[in-house]
This record gives sequence, C-alpha cells and structure tokens, in this order.
Amino acid sequence: MNFASDNAGPAHPKVIEALGRANEGHVGSYGADPLTQGAADKLREVLGAPEAAVHFVATGTAANALALACLAEPWSAIFCAPAAHVHVDECNAPEFYTGGAKLIPVQGPDGKIGAASLEAAILAEETRGVHGPQRGPVTLTQATESGTTYSQSELEAIGTVAGRYGVKLHMDGARLANALAASNLAPAQMVERVAALSFGGTKNGLLGAEAVVLFDPELSWQFELRRKRAGHLFSKHRYLAAQMDAYLTDGLWMELASRANAAATRLSEGLVAQGYELAWPTEANMVFFRAPARVHEAAMAQGAVYHLWDEAGEENPDRPVTARLVCDWSKSDGEVDALLALFA
Repeated sequence: MNFASDNAGPAHPKVIEALGRANEGHVGSYGADPLTQGAADKLREVLGAPEAAVHFVATGTAANALALACLAEPWSAIFCAPAAHVHVDECNAPEFYTGGAKLIPVQGPDGKIGAASLEAAILAEETRGVHGPQRGPVTLTQATESGTTYSQSELEAIGTVAGRYGVKLHMDGARLANALAASNLAPAQMVERVAALSFGGTKNGLLGAEAVVLFDPELSWQFELRRKRAGHLFSKHRYLAAQMDAYLTDGLWMELASRANAAATRLSEGLVAQGYELAWPTEANMVFFRAPARVHEAAMAQGAVYHLWDEAGEENPDRPVTARLVCDWSKSDGEVDALLALFA
C-alpha cells in the first residue's frame, strides 16, 4: 500500500507501447525528428497557444530551473510559496541555473501565494538600489504542494499584481493535469497570464518526460542554449517525445489525472467519515490529514507507505501528526479501502 508519492506509481501501458513504436528505425537526433515536432504541436493545441515554443526535458527540476533562468537575472528576486518545490526540494537548482537569483517566500492561504502578500513582497524589493535584489518573476505551483489549487479568480488577481509591476509569471505544472481535472477551466484559461509553463507528465503516468512551454517564442533560443549547457538535451530525443505524444493522445493525460483525483477524494472522504481532520482541503490527488502518532505507527507496521509532515515524537504517542497521502492514476478503490481499514 504505497501512497508515498505519485512518482512511485507505474507508467501507463500506452506510454510503454509508444516507446516501443518509437524504437524502430533511424530518425534525426537532438529533437530533429517528426515525433518531437508532432508532440510539440499537440501541446500547443491543448494549451491554445499556436505560437508558443515547446521544449522537452526529463525532469521537473530541469523544467523549473531552466524556465526560471529564462525569466530571471542573477540579481533578481523570484517570488514563490514557502513550500514551493523550487524553494525546498530542488537543491538550489533555480539559484544555480539563474546564476544567483534569490527566492523570496510569499505567504498565502492553503499553500498558495496570496495576491496582497505578493504585492507587499514585490514592493519590498528594489528599495536599496544597487545593494538589493531586483524584482523578478513569480512562480506558482498548480496544484500546490498542499494539494490545493488556484482558482481562476486567484490566478487573475496574482496576474494583475505581477502585471502592475512588470514581473512575469512562471507556473510549475508538475500536477497541472490534476488541477485542471479538479476545476472547470480549460487549459488555456489556467495559463492565460503565464509566460513560462513547466508542463508535468512524470507524476501522471510517464516514465520521465516534462515540457517547458514558453508563451513568448523569443525566449526559445535562450532556453535551447541553457538546456544544452546544462546537459539536459537528449540525443535520442524521440523517447521523450514519444511519452508526451502518447500522454496527449485522446485525452489520456486528463483521464489519468481524473482517476488519481477520484482516488484521493475517496480516501479523503473516508478519513473524514472516520473522524480524522484534514490539514488542507483535498482538491487534487493529495490528502493531508492529522492522526495520533500511534495510529501512523500502527498503519506503517501493517504495510502502509506514506510520509509524515511532522515528527511523530516517541514521548507522546497521542500527539496529532500530519501525514501526506498521494494517489496516482493506478490506485484502485480496493487499495484505497484497504488503507482506510488500517485507520478505522
């Protein structure tokens, strides 16, 4: 019963089949092949962005860090949520690839950036002339690391603040499909004000493929140079493209996200029915709930695999501890119910 991460889940069989088909014959290298061009065209169509530049990489860290490097100068401030992956889980990769930009955490509700807090943070920069950081991009995580999602009104408010001060928006869309599946928004609406998008796939059924979408195509050549210099340009590029192509064919990406979200909803509702408290609303495929340390210990002893967000503390087995449970596309009702039985 592994609910530790959607990274731990399997790739979808259609993705494996697509790799097999791609593994035939000889084609151009480094992205100069029909499959790469076709997958990029499909992504442009999905996002309603026919002029956007699309580039594939193998990891979310590369996607985020290289995209931000195209939007930020070494002396920039990058505004992010305190728990953003770029801030706490990428080993300073954004700082490294930007050449020294400084990440500035911005508070907000339920793991999100608040528009008012963002404006205050932006105003706090460029106050010391040459001695301080200059205003740089805002990066949003959709869905957030707390399992919540930005609504259209929240995205519009943040976009308005960013536009007022001439800073650009980046979106970490590692779980963009889950956020879309939980909303009534079209993809184009969700990224309407975004300059650069990290379009995730690995957490939602791919082996290892992400896309960077630059809505300003003039950034494309800079990204290509940065990707090559960083060692993230694959020679056999078709194997990244084959995954993305299968992902975007016949709506597979949204089908898989909907499955993961449904499993998380079932899990969340089951925990609430048993009397447990949610730390944040379940809006995508992650569930955060609180239970006594002894409950977590007993569940893990019986084979449950998931992460604790607080230290259990052996001195008090009844102390409430927050845990994160993540559902991927492959989670069945039976697996969810078996986990719930351990908490009953």
